[in-house]
Amino acid sequence: MSAITDLSALALRDAIAAKKISATEAAKAYLHAIETLEPKLCAFNEVLADRALLQADDVDRRIAAGEALGLLAGVPIAIKDNICTSFGHTTCSSKILANFQAPYDATVTQKLQQAGAVFLAKANMDEFAMGSSTENSGFKPTHNPWDLSRVPGGSSGGSAAATSARLCAAALGSDTGGSIRQPAAFCGVAGLKPSYGRVSRLGLVAYGSSLDQIGPIGRSVADVALMLQVIAGYDPKDSTSVNAPVPDYLAKLDEPVAGLRVGLVKEFHSQSLNPEIRAAVDKAVEAFRTAGATIVEVSLPHSRIDIDAEGKLSSFAVACYYIVATAEASSNLARYDGVHYGHRTAERVNDIVTLYSRSRAEGFGEEVKRRIMLGSYALSSGYYDAYYLKALKVRRLIRNDFDAAFKQCDVLLGPTAPETAFKIGAKTADPLTMYLSDIYTISVNLAGIAGISVPSGLSTQKLPLAVQLLGDSLAEDKLLRAARMYEKAIGVSELKPPVSA
Repeated sequence: MSAITDLSALALRDAIAAKKISATEAAKAYLHAIETLEPKLCAFNEVLADRALLQADDVDRRIAAGEALGLLAGVPIAIKDNICTSFGHTTCSSKILANFQAPYDATVTQKLQQAGAVFLAKANMDEFAMGSSTENSGFKPTHNPWDLSRVPGGSSGGSAAATSARLCAAALGSDTGGSIRQPAAFCGVAGLKPSYGRVSRLGLVAYGSSLDQIGPIGRSVADVALMLQVIAGYDPKDSTSVNAPVPDYLAKLDEPVAGLRVGLVKEFHSQSLNPEIRAAVDKAVEAFRTAGATIVEVSLPHSRIDIDAEGKLSSFAVACYYIVATAEASSNLARYDGVHYGHRTAERVNDIVTLYSRSRAEGFGEEVKRRIMLGSYALSSGYYDAYYLKALKVRRLIRNDFDAAFKQCDVLLGPTAPETAFKIGAKTADPLTMYLSDIYTISVNLAGIAGISVPSGLSTQKLPLAVQLLGDSLAEDKLLRAARMYEKAIGVSELKPPVSA
């Protein structure tokens, strides 16, 4: 069983197509791993065993009949629980949607089905994607397979932990401010946040509509490229989708980018950065230089990180993000009112306002309530100009910084997160400390560009280290090739945690 679950998504796809392994064998291997390890990890909200076996059997039947196969034929994957599926439930890890069944499939769900992927489970997450540790799930916290006492990151913690622990070959997550890249870094896997508009958002339950983006998590850059190949593309049903050609991400993945210019972001080398992560970035610089790349120092002044006399961190990007994101969240989550769908209070009430307030108070967790209140305040009369409008102006400046940087280089290099995976409960008492876990990822969403987190080995505590590469909007092909250059140069093979199949 373990031999199958150790195969990369790409290798497993090829083995199934070559009839060396059947899709049913692969599905059973992963379902066995889930049965064994899921009680320890709590990575999934719902396991779709019966459906997975039916899908796998259909793939085997098509192979036997000599039919054409999709890019992911027989590959077992997990989907973050804020992506709509007409099968199973779509809960966003929130009690307010605990029994919700989506009436349609998200565009990415449809594309994965057409590609022959086998759906194993819906992955746990921070409620409505609001968090950096998956401790904000309304059902249970997910544990990091490298150390069960630590968080897997968030909000796509279930997807990252499951991919790392070999409970799925790859997974989908969503990234609003780092929610794919930070958990990927914490769990020792690769995670890509595509450019805004590169992947359809239709069927993604909205948190921050101008920031949210669906993306892949895999054990290698090649697996991420394979997943992106399937889900990328224009969707006329999504008004934010970009009508642009989709390159063949796998065709030239192993070809180094000729004359690659790597921008080292000077603002990302703050005093708050964990020394081992700083060393990993320095090691990445040398790896790129050895591979023939040119290193260029660049500046992103509006993404700088300041430290006051008391050692507290601050950032224009973080402040801007938590105005824009929460303002959009307060609007998007207004629909959960106990009337249209979702949780409705069981108490007898005499007026509609009480029905709304009690249903929402019972259904939403503390972090979601906090962000709704912050966003509603920022949009309220008398404060809109002071907060939301000013945040939009800062957002424009952040994008201008990236535009200037990409005139000097092809990709940007820096850390994914300021530290390795922290202990469960270490930051729950101080939301601001938790928010700073995304201090290096947030500006990417504000600018709408692409970013990927790539593993770079283990710390002295045997926890995953990672670096982040950023690419210009719709330049995922170059970004993935640069990430693959780094992956090969650094010589880090797919990391396998102690808790894994």
